[in-house]
Amino acid sequence: MKLGHNFLFSPHRKFFPTTTATTSYVCLSGQPETERVKLAESLQLETLKILEWPSVCTQLSAFTSTSMGLKAAQSASIPLGRSPSESRRLLAQTSAAVAIPRPLDFSGIEDVSPIVDESVAGRMLSIAELCSVRRTLRSARSLFEQLQEISSHHNSRCTPLLEILQKCDFLVELEKKIEFCVDCSFSNVRDQASEELEIIRSERKTNMESLELLLKQISARIFQAGGIDRPLVTKRRSRMCVGVRTSHRSLLPHGVILDSSSSGATYFMEPREAVDLNNMEVRLSNAEKMEEKIILSLLSAEIAESSRQINYLLDRILELDLVFTKAAHARWINGVCPNFTSESFQSSEPNSLLVDIDGMQHPLLLASSLRNPSGLSDQETDIRIPSREAGALSFPVPVDMKIGNGVKVVVISGPNTGGKTASMKTLGLVSVMSKAGMYLPARNHPQVPWFDLVLADIGDQQSLEQSLSTFSGHISRICKILKVASERSLVLLDEIGCGTDPSEGVALSASILQYLKDRVNLAVVTTHYADLTRLKENDARFENAAMEFSLESLQPTYQILWGSMGESNALNIAKTIGFDEEIIEQAKSWVKKLTPEKMQKLNSLLYQSLAEERNKLKTQAERAISLHSDILKLYYEIHDEADDLDKREADLKAKETQHSQQELEVVKAEIDTILHEFEEQLTSADPIEFNMILKKAESAIGSIVQAHQPSFDVPVDITASRLRIPQIGEKVNIKGLGNRLATVVEAPSDDNTVLVQYGKIKVRLDINNIDSPADGGDAVASALRSVRQGQPKKRLKNLKNLSETMKIEEASYGPVVQTSKNTVDLRGMRVEEATMHVNMAINGRGANSVLFIIHGMGSGVLKEHVLELLNRHPLIAKFEQESPTNYGCTVAYIK
Repeated sequence: MKLGHNFLFSPHRKFFPTTTATTSYVCLSGQPETERVKLAESLQLETLKILEWPSVCTQLSAFTSTSMGLKAAQSASIPLGRSPSESRRLLAQTSAAVAIPRPLDFSGIEDVSPIVDESVAGRMLSIAELCSVRRTLRSARSLFEQLQEISSHHNSRCTPLLEILQKCDFLVELEKKIEFCVDCSFSNVRDQASEELEIIRSERKTNMESLELLLKQISARIFQAGGIDRPLVTKRRSRMCVGVRTSHRSLLPHGVILDSSSSGATYFMEPREAVDLNNMEVRLSNAEKMEEKIILSLLSAEIAESSRQINYLLDRILELDLVFTKAAHARWINGVCPNFTSESFQSSEPNSLLVDIDGMQHPLLLASSLRNPSGLSDQETDIRIPSREAGALSFPVPVDMKIGNGVKVVVISGPNTGGKTASMKTLGLVSVMSKAGMYLPARNHPQVPWFDLVLADIGDQQSLEQSLSTFSGHISRICKILKVASERSLVLLDEIGCGTDPSEGVALSASILQYLKDRVNLAVVTTHYADLTRLKENDARFENAAMEFSLESLQPTYQILWGSMGESNALNIAKTIGFDEEIIEQAKSWVKKLTPEKMQKLNSLLYQSLAEERNKLKTQAERAISLHSDILKLYYEIHDEADDLDKREADLKAKETQHSQQELEVVKAEIDTILHEFEEQLTSADPIEFNMILKKAESAIGSIVQAHQPSFDVPVDITASRLRIPQIGEKVNIKGLGNRLATVVEAPSDDNTVLVQYGKIKVRLDINNIDSPADGGDAVASALRSVRQGQPKKRLKNLKNLSETMKIEEASYGPVVQTSKNTVDLRGMRVEEATMHVNMAINGRGANSVLFIIHGMGSGVLKEHVLELLNRHPLIAKFEQESPTNYGCTVAYIK
């Protein structure tokens, strides 16, 4: 199928991304623009193969959900952004798909583009093909509904995904027409598809019933006459008939023989009476088939008319499938989203970076250490890595890429097998993956420029067919690259100038690099020519980098040293491979002749010193970053605490006000209830009982008021505990940090300040701003509670005739005030019933509470039983009578 505007299609070649829309090309000759465009496309395709982009796409194919997505991934037809904004849009789509908590259901989606093309060509579609179109339309609409449902729960997170299907026509009417006319479960045309078809099928059904009835009667007569073993009605040559023995054919005079059995013993004959009915059946059957063809043709024409909408819908479904494919791949590699360097990256900021990538790993090398995704064969994920001796670094080694702003050419030098080419290919692959909207297997926030073209000359370009040597093959390809490279291109050249005389190779390479610095965004080259590393001395647009080589293990570490020049270490590498010692020693003697001894020693010492200094600075930088992170964390924590104080104070005041209002309403309701009961009792009671009723009401109201009356007198001098001098090493609470625990590191000075340490931060605070955990804030709170609980109960003076002031209770039991909740009335009960009520009341009260037990005076039997019960009950601490004048009530103190 056609993959939409992001792809060019030719029946004789694969899909590939088009980059002609935004690419500007340098014209070195009088070539027409179309030839340069074709050359750029050809070089871009070859570069993608060199960078192993098809293998990365093969990785993606394991995560596709549709046949269209699988085909696009396996043919390396993943779309690349043709502009920075388009690539950012692709990345935004991938980020949105990564954030979605569950994958979409793509079931039912089929590649119906061949079916649509057949309908456009005028061919009548079959019922199965129509059902495929219907299923695809319904599933596409279901995809959009799934996105809308997810968007309703995650707000704007799904907006980039909704925009993909936003402008699609899901052709609901066409889907309904197909469903109305075709029964996909039984693969036939429905009767309701047209009135004519319904009439034809009704007439055919009636005619067939008459025909079958007639033939059954005739077959029964033949059976009774011995002309057949059992009645037999069947169809031969599209006509209904009966079976009869050859010897009894006379039973059907004027009958037509349609067929015979394989043995010849049975004839299948059409009775004369059934000829007209059979003729009607044939006519009606043909009419039915013709009507069905008319209906299928009309539906095929409807699909042909909607071909543009269907193909557009398929393109958008493919785009959505690839988005979720890239999201699943990002989770698999634990990737991070890259950022494109701003268009104004040529700014004059001294420390800005054009390329800033931490811990980048090649995705093909990384695949060997990850779980094999379903659908990807071992051959597709097995990346063979050269075997290493014990103690060698594990693969893949994360690589940091740091290229400063304003740098145009990077020259990478270093040992063979040290990773120069792999690092350069990784940078090229990073650029392509970012353009395609893919996450990168790196750390932090990778930053790369957007390149319109990535052009590479890597590997041996020798061609016997074209009579090209190694050198001429490289030069020929570099010449083509120079013709199409623009100011936004990335050029990658491996072993530039090799394969010829070193002096001429250096001269040609230097000239090419001088040419590239003015005409491309970035060029990265690898070389063993030391002269090319000196270009930086005269032009700041050049930068050097070296692949690190361990002098201890005599093996490469695969790390890039930016700003350094590397040595080839060819002799050391040859020795580790296993060359004869005599050859190595002879080569070293040649090196001594070609390189002055002092200079050789100086270079070795200088390199070792620089490596040690670099490691030292790296360690210090990591410590500084860690300390800076801790300081920022503490700063933001303190800042959040300070910002939150006003809000917490306002919330606390509002909460206290609301609580006071609620408590006031509760008290008012309780007093209103007591007054209402008091008035009702006055109307029905005798005058003798007025005094008792009044005292009871006064006691109840007094209890309510006493229970809700706050205490304002704090006789304890709580400042005494604060005047204690904190000692060195003592733990204290810092009030301004929400009573966070800190350590005293210096004795208080004369200005009443003390030095404390919180984490890694030391700060000097006023002594009034700290509290001791043992006797500080908690002690004050405890003192306040003791004062509130132990002070005498105040007599209520605004209520007349209240009972005497109650007895002072121990601080641990709180105010001893009788309420309906802490009182059990046993008067009128038997001993067994009273025992049960007392036990229930004791078990229902909390710890350190009191219980009022009203048992009355009477004969004293109930009182004695209650006192005996309280005396042996394990939860009762002590008990006593309520007052010296009231022997009818006992107060029990619960442990």
